[in-house]
Amino acid sequence: MNSIFRKSLLAAAVAAMAVSLSACGKKEEAAPAAEAAEGPAASDTVTLKPGADKEAGIAVQTVTRQTLARTVSAPGEVKSNDYRSAQITPRVAAQVVRRLAKLGDTVKVGQGLVTLSSVEVAEAQGEAQVKAREWARVRELGEAIVGGRRFLEARVAAEQARAKLIAYGLTPAEAGKSESLGQFTLVSPRAGTVLKDDFVEGERIEPGRAMFLIADESAVWIEANLSASDAGKVVEGGKARVKVDGQWLDGKVIQKHHLINETTRTIPVRIEVVAAGDHIHNGEFVECRVEVGSLDDVMAVPNAALYQGSDGGWAVFVQKSAADYQRVPVTLKDDLGEQTIVEGLQAGAKVVSQGAFYLNSELSKASFGEE
Repeated sequence: MNSIFRKSLLAAAVAAMAVSLSACGKKEEAAPAAEAAEGPAASDTVTLKPGADKEAGIAVQTVTRQTLARTVSAPGEVKSNDYRSAQITPRVAAQVVRRLAKLGDTVKVGQGLVTLSSVEVAEAQGEAQVKAREWARVRELGEAIVGGRRFLEARVAAEQARAKLIAYGLTPAEAGKSESLGQFTLVSPRAGTVLKDDFVEGERIEPGRAMFLIADESAVWIEANLSASDAGKVVEGGKARVKVDGQWLDGKVIQKHHLINETTRTIPVRIEVVAAGDHIHNGEFVECRVEVGSLDDVMAVPNAALYQGSDGGWAVFVQKSAADYQRVPVTLKDDLGEQTIVEGLQAGAKVVSQGAFYLNSELSKASFGEE
């Protein structure tokens, strides 16, 4: 009997201890939950103090649904405008006497570029002088005295001799001069910049060799390489944009090639860009965006309005009141260069176009409980 009683007391004690331990565990589990409830709640809204928006340079822009141009991106290369360029070449074998212009010079129409000396030109000048004098004598005597045939032959011979000199590259003034036989000056046929001057004084130059390249750089060509499918959607006269040194310049499509490049399997599209300043250089590689249609009923935001969170998602800030700015996640749909088409915004939203980085930093500080 005593043995049974002792066993009953032992069982009661064990049960009491179990109940006590269970109650302690529940208290310990409840403590973190209570602490979590008392901690700061996560928020996607930033409230700025009065005047903070001006100090941070925050600017807002209302976005609406609109029709925008669809563009494709393509690599491009700057080329000189062949319609505004000229190569300066001698038409007869000659030796360089003196350089009158150098690389990078801006020249005018008719400005001298180089003085040459040629034996053939000297012989032609001597012949022209003889025939010019003969023509002057015959003309003075008159057609009635020398006869019609003789009068005509003398006139034609003088004109042919002068035309030969001009065909050699002499100016009309040089063709009629009688001193410094054999020397003549090549002049610029157009205004522009000297892009090439590959020769030295004293060098013998053969006919047809390019001594100078003169180009008007006020409007340059960009050769953009597009796929055949994209090139088929491009129209002459369409708009295009070219990024040079981080700056987007407006241009227009002036021509499309009709042959596919066998190496790249692309079709070159020629864009003309009006160059402002000296920052577009022949041979430079650039980024191009060419219009190939339109996008209807879309919303676009400036690239400066977008920022990427730590989770890799993109978002913008929308102004809700004078001091409140809410973080709104968006989905990027299409890159338009300086703008990006997005989804996730309501029409009429006031998007922060400048200052998103500042608002994001303020939001991050608030999430850590910082003042």
